[in-house]
Amino acid sequence: VQLQASGGGLAQAGGSLRLSCAASGRTFSSYAVGWFRQAPGKEREFVAVISQNSGSTYYIDSAKGRFTISRDNAKDTVYLQMNSLKPEDTAVYYCAANRVYSAGVYSTRAYNYDYWGQGTEVTVSS
Repeated sequence: VQLQASGGGLAQAGGSLRLSCAASGRTFSSYAVGWFRQAPGKEREFVAVISQNSGSTYYIDSAKGRFTISRDNAKDTVYLQMNSLKPEDTAVYYCAANRVYSAGVYSTRAYNYDYWGQGTEVTVSS
């Protein structure tokens, strides 16, 4: 699977951005897809994940109520809608795909992911 992340940019605190992760190469619907981010000088951290059939989603606490992950398997694309952005959301955001074999299964651990996109940079100004 090849993943292409896009949609990053500059936003003001309180603003919104929508990230997209477009996939190609294999049966996208067989993969759970996660978003991770890495801020300067920090380790990569999990942000959100969606199961292959959209039946399950999970977010880090700081994203709950502000971010929404969704997918359109017909378009082989996963989205991360980010609202009420904060300066601490500033990071490079990566999407990643994890091959799963059961409905509703997902992982929040980066090492479980098989494929990674190139990252898209999000900067939130105060």
